[in-house]
Amino acid sequence: MNEKVLKCLYDIKNAIDEIDTFFADREKRFEDYTKDIILKRAIERNLEIIG
Repeated sequence: MNEKVLKCLYDIKNAIDEIDTFFADREKRFEDYTKDIILKRAIERNLEIIG
């Protein structure tokens, strides 16, 4: 596989793992997401990386 493609897949995997760690100690609830601006920005940034 092309090295550039592998790097993109690696970045996507890391972004997904990072989002998952945001909820390691709590339930995934939309209300928490909307009320916590830092959590919201962190998730949005990782979604940008995935996209």
